[in-house]
Amino acid sequence: MSVAREHLVTLLLRLADDHLILGHRLSEWCGHAPMLEEDLAMPNIALDLIGQARALFQYAGEVEGRGRSEDDLAYLRRERKYLNCLMVERPNGDFAHTMLRQFYFAAFMHAFWEKAAASSDETVAGIAAKAVKEVAYHIRHCGEWVIRLGDGTEESAARMQAAVEALAPYVDELFETDAVSEAVAQEGVAPSPASLRGAFEATVSRVFAEAMLEMPAAAWPQTGGRQGRHGEAMGYLLADLQHMQRTYPGAVW
Repeated sequence: MSVAREHLVTLLLRLADDHLILGHRLSEWCGHAPMLEEDLAMPNIALDLIGQARALFQYAGEVEGRGRSEDDLAYLRRERKYLNCLMVERPNGDFAHTMLRQFYFAAFMHAFWEKAAASSDETVAGIAAKAVKEVAYHIRHCGEWVIRLGDGTEESAARMQAAVEALAPYVDELFETDAVSEAVAQEGVAPSPASLRGAFEATVSRVFAEAMLEMPAAAWPQTGGRQGRHGEAMGYLLADLQHMQRTYPGAVW
């Protein structure tokens, strides 16, 4: 595989893993949300994320050329082969934590997909054009909850502030660059993550101003997810995610 193709596959797997893992996390709320409307909304957002993951996995398999399907890539890799950022694998915590995590990810991905819609790669551009519309809704929905909880009761404000502090160490990893991200940016395939920070902070600042929140600086930013180094929670997540495929290999609907 050429270096350029290898970089593209790595990019696609990073994006697909982000969306698959976060989609799985969000689906864990199904039947447990605090109100019926959210019991419908949250799984629908999860479906958007998993749909985006499917498109990315499928294209990654085609570019890789090793005969691996989207199911192979999603379910049959070892933990260290997953390249998702650490934020998306974090346990759900309470409702405030889940909403803020989704809001952060959506704010980042909306900026990413907006620029990727002009990608030199037609398939990436096509995925981006569809995804950016879905993520705009995610920002609106989750942002409204961040405001409602942050500027709500004493308890809701405390829970949202606790979520802000808990997730602060995982924000910087979204904007990390390396040889892969620099190479695909130079080829016009996808934007450099570092270039998206301004748009991300503008979105977050607008919502945080209404929510009466402030983004704290992380004393010890966490990193490693893009290189396959994950936290303890990831192992438990994969045991659940991969159970059916590993118990019944090759099973289809």
